[in-house]
Amino acid sequence: MSHLMKGVKWCSPGNWIHKVTGTLFKADTLKTIWHIKEQQFQISRTASQLSSEKADSYNYVIVGAGSAGCVLANRLTEDPLSTVLLLEAGPKDTLLGSKRFMWKIHMPAALTYNLCDEKYNWYYHTTPQKLMDNRIMYWPRGRVWGGSSSLNAMVYIRGHAEDYNRWSREGAVGWDYEHCLPYFKKAQTHELGPDQYRGGNGPLYVSRGKTNHPLHHAFLEATQQAGYPFTDDMNGYQQEGFGWMDMTIHQGQRWSTASAYLRPAISRPNLSVAEKTLVTKILFQGTKSIGVEYVKNGQRKKAFASNEVILSGGAINSPQLLMLSGIGNADDLKKMGIPVVCHLPGVGQNLQDHLEVYVQQKCTKPITLYSAQKPVNMVRIGLEWLWKFTGEGATAHLESGGFIRSEPGVPHPNIQFHFLPSQVIDHGRVASTMEAYQVHVGPMRSTSVGWLKLRSTDPNDHPIIEPNYLSTERDIWEFRQCVKLTREIFAQKAFEDFRGPEIQPGNHVQSDKEIDAFVRQKADSAYHPSCTCKMGQLSDSTAVVDPETKVIGVENLRVVDASIMPSVVSGNLNAPTIMIAEKAADIIKGLPPLQEKNVPVYKPKTLETQR
Repeated sequence: MSHLMKGVKWCSPGNWIHKVTGTLFKADTLKTIWHIKEQQFQISRTASQLSSEKADSYNYVIVGAGSAGCVLANRLTEDPLSTVLLLEAGPKDTLLGSKRFMWKIHMPAALTYNLCDEKYNWYYHTTPQKLMDNRIMYWPRGRVWGGSSSLNAMVYIRGHAEDYNRWSREGAVGWDYEHCLPYFKKAQTHELGPDQYRGGNGPLYVSRGKTNHPLHHAFLEATQQAGYPFTDDMNGYQQEGFGWMDMTIHQGQRWSTASAYLRPAISRPNLSVAEKTLVTKILFQGTKSIGVEYVKNGQRKKAFASNEVILSGGAINSPQLLMLSGIGNADDLKKMGIPVVCHLPGVGQNLQDHLEVYVQQKCTKPITLYSAQKPVNMVRIGLEWLWKFTGEGATAHLESGGFIRSEPGVPHPNIQFHFLPSQVIDHGRVASTMEAYQVHVGPMRSTSVGWLKLRSTDPNDHPIIEPNYLSTERDIWEFRQCVKLTREIFAQKAFEDFRGPEIQPGNHVQSDKEIDAFVRQKADSAYHPSCTCKMGQLSDSTAVVDPETKVIGVENLRVVDASIMPSVVSGNLNAPTIMIAEKAADIIKGLPPLQEKNVPVYKPKTLETQR
């Protein structure tokens, strides 16, 4: 064992104790120093995190640069002390700063291009619709600066005054017509000038069609021959009747909310905008919203909001993000393994949309848009638009339309018409095959109500969308009326010089049963999903936001988009969505609400007749 003992110093017991105590003292000292260093590291790391969070902290974080988000970004940064981060999942709507390079968005006549691919489009699909021959319905939604206002048909329709009075009765107190009209006006500059109903100084330019097409004139004449009134402004005193459509087109270009609101504000130092950024979760401290988590360029990041997070993702994305973040039906969230922040069973429920059919007639004269869709003419039209923003490329061609009541006793119009001097097949994804004209026609206040739910916890997965179309006898009956009343208009003398055989439904479709089958086979979404984060009172268990647009049951979180409509309005949704954002901006800024009392609205002399 001697070799084991080599070099070992023998100590006395006292010496040994002293050595051990010293060693223990040194170990304890080292441990203390290590603990202090660790604390300093933690403090340093926390300080670094706080500093980083401060760098990524804003007064407001807005999710979605669409029809509502662009409005909010502009209005909230009017206060130079208010900092805003606007996050958009899609790209910019310009290339190298030019609209011409993105002509598929900005040329009004090119609108079907982006309805047909996924580049600027969420490209949603519904579940198979049991009452529509198990068809899976296509729902395009904007995923680009401007959102769906960069994809839509640019029709500017506000809905009827009674829609907003109904909202108030449904619990959205302060959202009646006299409180909403001023915000429609605030947003708008109408080319015909301001009046009691139109705005004259807003960022959203609205114009009338310029083509003077003979088929539009024939349509309007035919509607009067059928006994319907002409209305010179379906967004003004009288919605009921037929007339010239208002459009969000300015100087021959689509006038989206990106053009109207975002670009004028983009140079403000207190506005930051990030595109191609998918928000995956709202961040909470307890029930207080403090920011969002998002993915950009494959990296997961966070942004913090000292005042509020505002969701403006639209009627599909906003409820989806709420549910992914733990706000929704607690049972559904638990099944998904999502920690519940707040049980709000109304999230994703109350889904409403407009369904429509195309009634098509062959045209005996070569005056429709059929020839314009031939390659050589498309090149000519495109070059003129690129050069001067004029010509057939400078309109969406939906220049006339109207609103009627389906039967006696209906208090205000519940059927809408858009007339087009062309034929559309499968959302424009199939080329027109002949000289033809058509109306898009459908009920405005369907009683069928649907829902959407998470498919998975992956934010990239589209939710399950169940619109529940044609699930009531009332909706089926109204569609029959749509077809019958359209045929009556097309049969008038004004169309005599143009009328060929009926293409769709076709003369073989005559009985109610045959019309119902045609509707099941051919009706499609008018792309107006709404109402999935319904506004209402705290006592309403189905409400998601209160009349201040605040999410019920949590703090510092709002939803401002078409999802908060208590019920769908009688018309297209872009103008009402912009109005909602204008009004919400004043609420957020703490400004007194605008109000215009006793503005006259047309009422039929009698409800005993249909027209």
